[in-house]
Amino acid sequence: MKTRFINFAAILIIIVLSTSGIVKAQDKKENNKVILFNGKDLSNWVFKLKDSSVDPSKVFTIKDGTIHIAGDPFGYMRTKEIYSDYKLHVEWRWPVEASNSGVFIHAQQPDTIWLKCVECQLKAGSAGDFVCMNGAEMNERTDKTKPFVKKMAESSEKPVGEWNTMDVVCKDNTIEVTVNGVFQNKATNVNLNKGSICLQSEGKDVEFKNVFLTKLNE
Repeated sequence: MKTRFINFAAILIIIVLSTSGIVKAQDKKENNKVILFNGKDLSNWVFKLKDSSVDPSKVFTIKDGTIHIAGDPFGYMRTKEIYSDYKLHVEWRWPVEASNSGVFIHAQQPDTIWLKCVECQLKAGSAGDFVCMNGAEMNERTDKTKPFVKKMAESSEKPVGEWNTMDVVCKDNTIEVTVNGVFQNKATNVNLNKGSICLQSEGKDVEFKNVFLTKLNE
């Protein structure tokens, strides 16, 4: 009887330890995820508009758990935090008319209208292009007279009103972009490897939701 009790206790201890290990692994995985937009407020973002007389709260608003950006005046909202080595997930759509916007990667301070950063283009028909802004460089930009690096595949964007997804993987000095599951672009030997993340106001109305990143090195 005593031996049976000891065996049962040993098994119970093993189960507890195993379960604890699973929980810790799950916690670590969840902790790698950083929610950039919580669906409620924009308290962790900084705003910059070309026309400083315009109140940013009129341009960057929240409705039904989504970010609504008016597109005019030109500008952006950026994370207060700086990030490196991550996979960024962004969902966007044109609620009324296909227009222009972008996701800025490795944005450098101080805040200026033309930040030093790499733009992952969202312009209708060109989502997945890179734009090297204000001194950003990559091997793929072979024509130094133009800031653009065109996407690799045909447009994989969805029609107006439907949600699109963009996933951006930043690892060391490389950037890879996928649009709606289609691999669209890769940048190597980028001269930036960390910075803020921005959502652009340019053109007309655009909406964003499910904006988060997963850290790669934790």
